[in-house]
Amino acid sequence: MAIGIPVLLLLGVGLLVGRAYRAYRGIERVDLSDVLDPVSGDTVNYLLVGSDSREGLDPDVPVGGESTVTGKRSDTIILLRVGPDGSQMMSIPRDLWVTVASSGKQGRINGAYNGGPANLVQTVKDNLKVPVNHYMEVGFESFVGVVDALGGIEIEFPNPAFDTHSGLYVDQSGPVTLDGRQALAYARSRHYTEKIDGEEVTDPTADLGRQGRQQQFLRTALGEVGATRNPFELVGVTEALSDGLVLDDSIGLFDLIGLARKLSGAEPTTVILPTKGARKGGAAVLVLDQPAADAALAGFR
Repeated sequence: MAIGIPVLLLLGVGLLVGRAYRAYRGIERVDLSDVLDPVSGDTVNYLLVGSDSREGLDPDVPVGGESTVTGKRSDTIILLRVGPDGSQMMSIPRDLWVTVASSGKQGRINGAYNGGPANLVQTVKDNLKVPVNHYMEVGFESFVGVVDALGGIEIEFPNPAFDTHSGLYVDQSGPVTLDGRQALAYARSRHYTEKIDGEEVTDPTADLGRQGRQQQFLRTALGEVGATRNPFELVGVTEALSDGLVLDDSIGLFDLIGLARKLSGAEPTTVILPTKGARKGGAAVLVLDQPAADAALAGFR
């Protein structure tokens, strides 16, 4: 019997490792060697793209509802800088007016994603003058499984909140543990409404507020992944991500683990990219507000 227990433990570990390896092998890879900058020193810039296009989701349709979205869309673009002195996170507004690398024409940065990851990376580098060392694209729907594998994630709500479009419903203030579906509804909320002193108050910051919630969602989820030591949770997370994750082919398994570990401590500092409204081609867009934008970007250069 004493011999049987170690054998069973080894078999169990072997099965877990096998499941994790199969999931890791299933992650989609993309060759971006022509556009990514080599890592130099201890500081690394990641371009994180949160996409609803891989699942056909529409941020204005509740999770599980019918969507009319077609084509590829980048719902969230985040520049994450990780170094020995901590990390910084900056959202790049999808309506930012840029020169698209592949065409040389001007348009919203969200449109650069339609040309593929390499086009988006080069467009970010050209317009923001920042190096990009690694690329990660996450289908938000895959985070439903990630959050559920972790047993939920805790988000602080100053007030009860809801969004009938995304399906968010939180009936209390303070720390609330969200399951996968509610966490996704929180991250996708574009009509975030709080109940304050009996009044319904819709977030006036629109997409800027949504970017902050998406940053909070990603920080919390990645931090929970990095903090867990439960092998069953880690395998569940890997399996949940495998269908919705795209990585540049220079990112290894230990790079992912190291990134999660670094994000499991203090939260990344949020840096706001200064922009201002403008009209281009009859449409409302955002342009960099200089020189404040360069000052904010200096920490990523």
